Amino acid sequence: MRAATPAVRDVAQVVLGWPAEVQGPAPAALVIVSLLYRTARALLSVPAVLLRRDSAKDAELLVLRHENAILRRHVKGRVRYEPADRFCLAALTSLIPRGRWAATFPVTPGTLLAWHRKLIARKWDYRGSRTGRPPTAAALKSLVLRLADENPR
Repeated sequence: MRAATPAVRDVAQVVLGWPAEVQGPAPAALVIVSLLYRTARALLSVPAVLLRRDSAKDAELLVLRHENAILRRHVKGRVRYEPADRFCLAALTSLIPRGRWAATFPVTPGTLLAWHRKLIARKWDYRGSRTGRPPTAAALKSLVLRLADENPR
């Protein structure tokens, strides 16, 4: 196998992300095929963006604007998401295709799904309502007891 020229090796290091310490031969054909592959992917991603739903693009812009607002609030120190931030980001997940979540949202998809689960669990929480049979009215209870006493059986 023939060793690659220094220019081809530099292209491979910069474009393909090959580490500089790799000293083995880098075939020029491999570099050219990799460059063609990256170019084709870049060209095919343009129609994908153009054909994507407008609502998904709008939702993506809303996520980015909200992320900027959060980052402006927390210029110094750690970013902390408030419940309103979590609600907004969890609500926008339904408008954006799941494949784009990792590139769009500032948190991992697992975190988004956990926020959404907590949001739904909080909405469908039945702690305030009573379970079981409703209490019997006092007048009805006294009537039933009086009829039971009067029954000759």
